[in-house]
Amino acid sequence: MAAVSDDSFELYDLRIEVVAPVGAKLYCGAKVGDYFELKGEMLYLPPGQGISIYSLASVLPLLAAKQRETHPHDWMSTDAEIACPDPNCPSRLRIIRGAKRRFRHSETTAVALPKDKTV
Repeated sequence: MAAVSDDSFELYDLRIEVVAPVGAKLYCGAKVGDYFELKGEMLYLPPGQGISIYSLASVLPLLAAKQRETHPHDWMSTDAEIACPDPNCPSRLRIIRGAKRRFRHSETTAVALPKDKTV
């Protein structure tokens, strides 16, 4: 059986930013324009900026899927805004795909690829 010659894969960098209607009162502690970035598995916040754990919890389950290539007709490709979990807060978290970043399977896990798989 042939060994895997290329164990690489690509993920989108993501920027997740707070959006809201002009003049809206936000209750989640965020300000319009606040953001964080996801690069690979690492989440980055700008210095001095936080994010509500409740807001983070609302968007976190979708980020791994948004990092991956999806079919153009899949809702994951077209829908990009997640509502604040507080029903009285009009803010949303907008997920923006950025550049693709290449990773290697062998550098991201101790689990080897099956030897019978070739790319």
